[in-house]
Amino acid sequence: MIAEPRVIEARQHGISPSDVNPGALKIVHTIQAAGFSAELVGGCVRDLLLGQRPKDFDVVTEAEPDTIQNLFRRARLIGRRFRLAHVRMGREVVEVSTYRALPNVGDDGYEVSEGDGRILRDNVFGDRDSDARRRDFSVNALYYDPVGGVLLDYVGGFEDLNAGILRMIGEPARRFREDPVRLLRAVRFSSRLGLIIDTGTEAPMPDARLFLQKVPPPRLFDESLKLLQNGYAEPNFRLMHRYGFITELLPEITQHYLAADVVSETGLVMLALRSTDDRVRMGKPLNAAFLYAVFFWRAVCDQASRLTEEGGAPVQSLHRAISVVLTDAQSRLTIPRRLTAVMFDIWDMQRHLEKRRKNMVTRLLEHRRFRAAYDFYLLRVASGSADQAIADWWTDIQKVSVSSRLQMINDLAGGRGSRRRRKRRRRSVK
Repeated sequence: MIAEPRVIEARQHGISPSDVNPGALKIVHTIQAAGFSAELVGGCVRDLLLGQRPKDFDVVTEAEPDTIQNLFRRARLIGRRFRLAHVRMGREVVEVSTYRALPNVGDDGYEVSEGDGRILRDNVFGDRDSDARRRDFSVNALYYDPVGGVLLDYVGGFEDLNAGILRMIGEPARRFREDPVRLLRAVRFSSRLGLIIDTGTEAPMPDARLFLQKVPPPRLFDESLKLLQNGYAEPNFRLMHRYGFITELLPEITQHYLAADVVSETGLVMLALRSTDDRVRMGKPLNAAFLYAVFFWRAVCDQASRLTEEGGAPVQSLHRAISVVLTDAQSRLTIPRRLTAVMFDIWDMQRHLEKRRKNMVTRLLEHRRFRAAYDFYLLRVASGSADQAIADWWTDIQKVSVSSRLQMINDLAGGRGSRRRRKRRRRSVK
């Protein structure tokens, strides 16, 4: 039996068609004109109700993907687990999906992995009622019809949003088992939207953390980036630490960092997270490699020390330690090569920053990763694990004139400085 939704006048809550992306609005009009129901759904509706500007607008409809492709010349069908359409409107790409049926393991069209309850493929189409109930959280299951000017609520998401509650639709333990990434989404929505996780939703979360081991590493990396680069990295991390997710995603932190490094206001991890959030608020670019370099730093140091104690040369031990730590991390998070290369340089340059050898200073200052390595060293100083005097020296040398820079380099003890290499005399050919 199809449930009747609660119908809410959108304008009474500050939402009008003018708030909607023009491309998404045109898509809804076109689909409805063809005789199908169509609405905006999910995060865009939630954010509009919260008075925030949505990042994108998603459309949902009873029309199936092939029909959508026929309605829009610039539509492209994508996906295997969720078959949907990407419709290009000018420079914008709007995601258009078909109502999905509720999961019912064993029916045709559904496939679960070996008894662990995860849904791997779900292309059975349904009605709007079932589509709402198969979504994750109630606040993400609100539908907005800009043509009729109404909000449609099947699962109490409107009340939950007004009450500041994040509540899982259905039985939380089962829903987390179906898709463990919902654990991370709960953390992200709670922090970013300022919602309190409902007690029934929260109760199974610590035990459900083991399900994260079943998530493919590339997807887990993508989700971790969303948590770390949305301007709420610090509160996200604190919640993940509270529920035990850090142990599953980044065991290097719990195994190699002291508690003070992780939870203290001046701990290296907390300083890095707070710095990242500050950059987001100031609109500065982010370097994802920087945060991951912090997360794995102590593991690299411990591994390098062990290899050195076993007789390895310091530099070779460091490089081997980096390889070992990153190889192990890739089994959980598929960190792209473009990031691991930056992480390597940040770590490798720490020893050069500390030693300040005359013949290396200029090369370091000209290195494209110098700023990241320098900022990393400053964080280490702030956390009490590096020398303030050395940090001040590197800060000063970036500000002075060329002649003063040469003088600062020549004043360093040891090394070859700026002395020219003696030219080797060429032997005459007889």
